[in-house]
Amino acid sequence: MDPSAPGNDCKNKFCIDNLIAARKSLKLSLEKSKTLGLALEKAGPRIEEINQRLPSLEAAVRPIRADKDALAAVGGHILTELNDLPGYLSVLKRLEEALRFLGDNCGLAIQWLEDIIEYLEDNRVADGRYLSNLKTSLKGLRELQNDGEIIHLDGGLLDAALDQLENEFRRLLTEHSVPLPMSSPSLGEQACIAPSPLPVTVIQKLQAILGRLIANNRLEKCITIYVEVRSSNVRASLKALDLDYLEISVSEFNDVQSIEGYIGQWGKHLEFAVKHLLEAEFKLCNDVFERIGLDVWMGCFAKIAAQAGILAFLQLFGGAACIEIQNLTRDLIKRVIDGAAEIFWEIFVQVELQRQIPPPQDGSIPKLVCFITEYCNKLLGDEYKPILTQVLVIHQSWKHKKFQEMILVNEVLKIIKAVDLNLETWVKAYGDATLSYLFAMNSHWHLYKHLKGTKIGELMGDTWLKDHEQYKEYYSADFVRESWGKLPGHLSREGLILFSGGRATARDLVKKRLKTFNEAFDEMYKKQSGWVISERDLREKTCQLIVQAILPVYRSYMQTYGPLVEQDASSSKYAKYTVQGLEQMLLSLFLPRRERYGSFKGRTTGSKIDNGVDLRRTASAVV
Repeated sequence: MDPSAPGNDCKNKFCIDNLIAARKSLKLSLEKSKTLGLALEKAGPRIEEINQRLPSLEAAVRPIRADKDALAAVGGHILTELNDLPGYLSVLKRLEEALRFLGDNCGLAIQWLEDIIEYLEDNRVADGRYLSNLKTSLKGLRELQNDGEIIHLDGGLLDAALDQLENEFRRLLTEHSVPLPMSSPSLGEQACIAPSPLPVTVIQKLQAILGRLIANNRLEKCITIYVEVRSSNVRASLKALDLDYLEISVSEFNDVQSIEGYIGQWGKHLEFAVKHLLEAEFKLCNDVFERIGLDVWMGCFAKIAAQAGILAFLQLFGGAACIEIQNLTRDLIKRVIDGAAEIFWEIFVQVELQRQIPPPQDGSIPKLVCFITEYCNKLLGDEYKPILTQVLVIHQSWKHKKFQEMILVNEVLKIIKAVDLNLETWVKAYGDATLSYLFAMNSHWHLYKHLKGTKIGELMGDTWLKDHEQYKEYYSADFVRESWGKLPGHLSREGLILFSGGRATARDLVKKRLKTFNEAFDEMYKKQSGWVISERDLREKTCQLIVQAILPVYRSYMQTYGPLVEQDASSSKYAKYTVQGLEQMLLSLFLPRRERYGSFKGRTTGSKIDNGVDLRRTASAVV
């Protein structure tokens, strides 16, 4: 047959097209296989982790294997009393882990199944029924993933378990919430005050239950239960006080004198409610919800106070009959607002005035600086910032000025910058260079240490904080080098090598140099004994730097040349300090006055200097 015939050309072209298509298909299949292989390689560690967790999760997963209807039926029969709360919580946590494990791996299963179906469809290596079954499974997994609800996995078992925990939370609160018994309506000495609202063990159980319920987004339900039970308890306690007079309207009184008796009673009752009821509830809210946050437990307390009926105490002074009380209260509020605002605006002025005052003569941080940094940190804290902001808003409105959102923050930043400028000014005010180095080291470390990790530190920025840390290191090195670092220079070995000038000459040189060293040491120690490094960590580090600068040189010098002077009748004048005594003296430097104790004086030595080495033997070896 002629290969060039027209029919043959068509067949050849068809074969080539098929080959090209097959090659493309094979290439795509190889690329997908490669991609799938990489995905499997990446998933390997995770699969290994899952494999290790499977034995511990199997027991928790086992109930899920039951039919959905069976699980739903079991839900209502979970134990109504938790005799073993820790065990119950442990099993519940494992159930959550099992469900989370199944939910987390839906995505991986979907990805693998999609790749398999695509490959089978592209290469036509499976029949339609098999592909249909795979697609049905894929659809079910997608629905489960999109729904995001684990109820499809456990048939409602987890919800039933969490409901039981809520019941236990309510039961613990209810059984231990008992109204305060009062045998005297006038709150005399017979009034019985409960020492503690809830036992510690009960609080611990409540916190444990809260942990699991919060992990399952049930915090609001816990708060509702808590407020309901505790406010009901406070109401019951208040009911025993016979507060019916609070319901009397002001119009029923003829004049102010007619309500004086009720005012006295009101004062006693309000004091009792605040001291013995609300204060206890305030503490309890903190104890139970402290791990969750300030806003939560403060919110709980506010709701309890409101629902318990404490607001009724504040409705007594209404109407024209109480106009004087209203005026006095209004005047008191105005004076508080004015005073708080005035103090706040005065801080910056006082900081600037302090700049003209000489710095502390002991090199310590001025008390005003310590107070200002701590005070400003509190002003920006969650506890004080909302209150001060409200004060400034009211104060500005009285002056017909618009309150600016950043006014509080900007003023605090201005104060801190003024403090920073004060410290820079004071560093230059010292006549003694080494004392100025110590003050600068103190100042920069104080700002870095006390503002890092605070609201002010965040506002000033990392660069500002790091600059202060680096300046501290710089001045620390200058301080040691320009003071204690000069002392080892007095212990020169020049002319003492092998006693080249004779033993007597060597002895005279050693005496002279030890005397010079001792005089320089005594002078510097006396001078700096009154200086202070307030921060313990900085003080200990500085003392260690001084010890490292002096002791190794002194120890070596005394080990080598000490025997030359120890036989002298006046050896105590030259071998004045032991190595240990010298170290103790240096480590006792820079203590605040309240921490100081008797100075460590180096003891005079006899024929041997107590540094752990026989000096006669050492000197003989040198000779």
